[in-house]
Amino acid sequence: MARWAARQLGADDMVLYLADHEQRQLHPLPGPDAPRRESLTIEGTLAGRAFSMLRPVGGPVDDGARLWLPLLNGPERMGVAEVIATAAVPDSAVTTFEAVAALLTEMVLTRSHYSDTIEQVRRQAPMRLPAEMLRAQLPPLTFSTGNLIISGILEPCYDVGGDAFDYAVNGDIAHLALFDAVGHGSGGGMRAVILASLALAAYRNARRGGFDLVETYHHIDNAVRDHDRRGLITGVLAELDQRSGRLRVISAGHPSGLVLRRAKVATILPTPTALPVTLGDRRPPVVVEETLEPGDDVLFYTDGIIEARSANGEPFGTERLVDFTVRALADRLPLPETARRLVHAILAYQDDQLQDDATVLMVRFLEPTTGHG
Repeated sequence: MARWAARQLGADDMVLYLADHEQRQLHPLPGPDAPRRESLTIEGTLAGRAFSMLRPVGGPVDDGARLWLPLLNGPERMGVAEVIATAAVPDSAVTTFEAVAALLTEMVLTRSHYSDTIEQVRRQAPMRLPAEMLRAQLPPLTFSTGNLIISGILEPCYDVGGDAFDYAVNGDIAHLALFDAVGHGSGGGMRAVILASLALAAYRNARRGGFDLVETYHHIDNAVRDHDRRGLITGVLAELDQRSGRLRVISAGHPSGLVLRRAKVATILPTPTALPVTLGDRRPPVVVEETLEPGDDVLFYTDGIIEARSANGEPFGTERLVDFTVRALADRLPLPETARRLVHAILAYQDDQLQDDATVLMVRFLEPTTGHG
């Protein structure tokens, strides 16, 4: 379909590349008689630039010209399309190619529900069973309403512990959650994954039942405690009203979130404001409120981020987290790219050997809504 569309629009050919789960490389999607291609790194290539910056990137090559288009489902990045042409694609045609790329992305997503081919291209290492279970429950990494952007990322990709995130936007309210189940490594991480799965299911059950933030916390707490009284989950539950920018947060024994404004830390959200899940019957939770301004970013993260250690044992720490995030935001990177680079910086800091999961959930408040979205 991609190759046929390219010829209909005056190009010679088109090749699709899919990003691997670690978002380090772009791998060609095989097809009958498709031009042979090798995998490309995201760092340092034109294809990677199109993927990172969410926009078309063109350039001459020895046998003509190339146009690289991001494969986007909204702001969610799936990979890139390489348009092969004898001459540079005129600006007037780029928009048409972008529309085709968007349609092809929809096809990639749809076909991935019925076949393992897409997943096998994206998967570049054996995935352990706990990771298989948990990743199947996560929402898309990035979503936008036009008034806000939500982006999350979880590492390691193929051997997760008990980290998980979730979100939903219902009318004007964005619901956000981040969980860290204690028990990484126990039973291959399976116990932690089961606890995180319970928390995710209870969170969605409460959200879809119309529970408020406090009721949701207690619903999750009761559900997990009924199953595993010794289990323990820290987490953040939040709601963002797109009309007013009002952010409401419960931090259940979890690291504090950050509100960043104009590339500086505006607020360090208080923590803890509630006990970890399974201990919620011992003390009532407290909801913290903060009013966001258009352009503000909110960063939630698990302790695997700040507790990452270098080879000499020095923790990554909150100061490095703030410094890196501020610098990334100052570069005006798209939000999913900021999240990707942040987690990769954590991995590089400890030589790609994570002692714990590293998960971030970021929200960018763009502008207030004028009505229900």
